[in-house]
Amino acid sequence: MGVVRRPSRVLVASGGVLLAVLVLAGCGSAGVGDAPVERKSFALGGGALTVDSDDSELVITPADIDDVRVERQVDGWVFMGSGPDPEWKLVDGRLTLRVGCHGVSSDCDAVQRIQVPRDIAVTIENDNGRITAEGFTTPMKVRSDNGDVRVREAGGALDLGTDNGDVTVEAGTTAPEVVARSDNGDVRIALGTAPRRVDLFTDNGDVHLSVPTAEYAVTGASDNGNVRIDVPRRDTSERSLAVRSDNGDISVRTAN
Repeated sequence: MGVVRRPSRVLVASGGVLLAVLVLAGCGSAGVGDAPVERKSFALGGGALTVDSDDSELVITPADIDDVRVERQVDGWVFMGSGPDPEWKLVDGRLTLRVGCHGVSSDCDAVQRIQVPRDIAVTIENDNGRITAEGFTTPMKVRSDNGDVRVREAGGALDLGTDNGDVTVEAGTTAPEVVARSDNGDVRIALGTAPRRVDLFTDNGDVHLSVPTAEYAVTGASDNGNVRIDVPRRDTSERSLAVRSDNGDISVRTAN
């Protein structure tokens, strides 16, 4: 299941105005991949960063740097309005990224690639767009209102969620704790080391969990779907796995 994109907004009008809107709407989505690349660095004080974004795909990675570096591509169109008017700023540990499209009809999009110092904890809040985070060893909290969340090779505790989209943690991740939620989407978690705690839930979608062989205290339930648990179980284990779906299949298996 991928991201559910927002429909283009079209004003019902008459004559030439309606025709103009239909012509614009027929042009397709913004060609952000061909847009010019802009870069900016921001000084960061403290050991934490919150990324506050809308209408953007985010790709965020740690690097051996002291500041926060952003590379963006923005494109789109607006009918009877203004935009795209991108904005970026970092104030009090909060990096704000806006696209700025306002009009009768519009289609604006952006890709924002963010590099942050390795030793900081990161929180990501994206209003509409896919999020990819890779290589973090510090704790990470990620939220998307509408978009997939994907994490690769993470070593810190993970708290992940999306209202509409899939949540995926790829093999190679060694996070000791993973909490993941989706209101409408699949949750797929693959871990390279035995975790202390995993808590997964989706309101509408399948849940798949793969963990190394160890003994786990396991709870798994689906109101409407099949449940398969294939890992060593011990109710008194200090390692716990809780996996739930209101409407979807559940599988918990060993990775080796």
